[in-house]
Amino acid sequence: MSKSPLIYVGHILTCINSILDYTTGMDSDAFLRNKLVQDAVLRNFEVIGEATKQIDDFFRVKYPHVPWRRMAGLRDKLIHDYMGVDLWAVWQVIMDILPQQKIDIEAILRAEAAP
Repeated sequence: MSKSPLIYVGHILTCINSILDYTTGMDSDAFLRNKLVQDAVLRNFEVIGEATKQIDDFFRVKYPHVPWRRMAGLRDKLIHDYMGVDLWAVWQVIMDILPQQKIDIEAILRAEAAP
């Protein structure tokens, strides 16, 4: 029996919040020098991608504004090309994309919880 997509969406939100917490108050230089934070961030992006892959197409189609495929693709990049991860690009995702993804994921959880 498959799990509800909302379980995975909840995991995604937890990981987004963790990434944002880990990087709060950092600038790009601090991130690029901090291997511990990098490892934690990359692991959470991997979980986001894996959780995204578990969400069925029917659910994804309901929320086409969420970049589901890109979220899963980042996981694949991190897992399969771990030696070539561009940490500057990861930082840009954290700064430029993740805050909006958080808003989108929170909106999905609210919409799905509504009667």
